[in-house]
Amino acid sequence: MNDSPGWNPPGSAPSDGQDGPAIPGPSAPPEQTASAPQWSKEQPPAGQWTTPTPGRPRPPAPGRAWGTPPHRGHGAPPAPKPGVIPLRPLGVGEILEASVAILRRYWRTVLAVTVPVAVVTQTALVFVQRYLATKPPTLHTDATPAEQLEALSAYLRASLSELAPTMLVSVGASVFISALLTVVVSRAVLGRPVTLSEAWREASPRLPQLLLLSLAVPLGAGALAFVAMLPGLLLGGAGGATLAFLGGTAAFVAIIWLLIRFSLASPALMLERQGIVPALKRSAKLVNGVWWRVFGITLLTQLLIMIFTMVLTIPFTAIAFTLDAAPSGSDLSWTYLIVMAVGGIASSALTYPVAAAVTVLLYVDQRIRREALDLELIKAAQTD
Repeated sequence: MNDSPGWNPPGSAPSDGQDGPAIPGPSAPPEQTASAPQWSKEQPPAGQWTTPTPGRPRPPAPGRAWGTPPHRGHGAPPAPKPGVIPLRPLGVGEILEASVAILRRYWRTVLAVTVPVAVVTQTALVFVQRYLATKPPTLHTDATPAEQLEALSAYLRASLSELAPTMLVSVGASVFISALLTVVVSRAVLGRPVTLSEAWREASPRLPQLLLLSLAVPLGAGALAFVAMLPGLLLGGAGGATLAFLGGTAAFVAIIWLLIRFSLASPALMLERQGIVPALKRSAKLVNGVWWRVFGITLLTQLLIMIFTMVLTIPFTAIAFTLDAAPSGSDLSWTYLIVMAVGGIASSALTYPVAAAVTVLLYVDQRIRREALDLELIKAAQTD
């Protein structure tokens, strides 16, 4: 009997709206259905993998470096690999490699999702930069500190107003991409094909909840930062500025901690068909005790994506400056904006799936480590 939370990849959705079986394939008997998310009774110690085959090697000794796969003894049977990952705890290199492998293997479905979304996002950005861009404030040399502060505040308010439409479009785009690519990755783990229509059919019922989740986390972070800085802002003066800075710094650290703690809520919501609050709790439980590992892999992924984006957009930036030698402020020409948008579309279409895949694979990895999900996935792969 296995009481681990359900794994609901595409094709397992029941017709009555209830949670489906933990894995695709034959339906489990009623007594095997869990009433609430619990840890598996077959749960191995954190960071170890229990192989379902006879003659398995001894688990690795504790204390190995984060991101490294468990050492397998000479002659030990390899872990099953029906899809893009071996069904055992993953190292950081394997997670990154698998995220790229998903893009290569399912490129038709992935690009059918990311390219249209990137086009919409970049088009919105072009119009915002063309018509809503705010010019930096111009101050006289004899402007007082109060005048400088007022001009800076007005500029920041205008910039936020400028960014609001783009941010809304970006949030909607990230929700759409995250939902569909979570379905693609869940199929890729088992090596199963998936089309765009299948991904949409499985993901669309969860989009409203995923949108609310995607809005709740940043809004909560913003509210926390505002509350932390509010005493200093109300106090004013040099002392108030210092207090606001300290409050903002503390809020920044707390926000980073919370964002990592809840970073696996999206795949939990999609694959376990959880509600928003249960998905946040599931993420917190899976990240508990491995916060630094999840943080390190997430940070490394974002750094690699940033470097790749910079390298990819350099040619487009050179072309844009060649065709329009001196873009500045709100005087950006259509030629410059369109060329840069093409570069943005190319980079976004390739980096969106990698970032989404890393998040889902981190979720799968943590469930393998803590809930013996590999056993369920092996059974699911054997039903094909």
